[in-house]
Amino acid sequence: MNQEEKPVINQIEFNPFNQNYEEEKIMREYNVQPEAWAPFAEGKNDIFHNELLAKIGKKYNKSVAQVILRWLVQRDIVVLTKSTNLERIKENFDIFDFELSKEDMEKIKELDSGESQFFNHYDPEVVKMLNNLHTN
Repeated sequence: MNQEEKPVINQIEFNPFNQNYEEEKIMREYNVQPEAWAPFAEGKNDIFHNELLAKIGKKYNKSVAQVILRWLVQRDIVVLTKSTNLERIKENFDIFDFELSKEDMEKIKELDSGESQFFNHYDPEVVKMLNNLHTN
């Protein structure tokens, strides 16, 4: 990358348990589009049965997954999901006929642990491991 080339998108972990508001703020300051990696936290912490997310989903007649995707879209975060199940793929697209209220968005904020659901990005050993994946 030369001096004139600047990043335009940054894919980081965004999910209800690791919301990364500070990182998002910095990206927006530099006109970098946030993109959600692991929006469903790969099912960790029993996310698909989370009581709060399920309650919000019931209010809109939507699944927990749809609530999470809508929450990210309303934050203007690009979302990538993966599924080989046709019904889930259709469900993932069916998020544009409702909008989460400000109150629901605030309730979801309460789920933020401020920690990665996978690894500590600041641990030097993790950084070395990730770097080795890139260079090998």
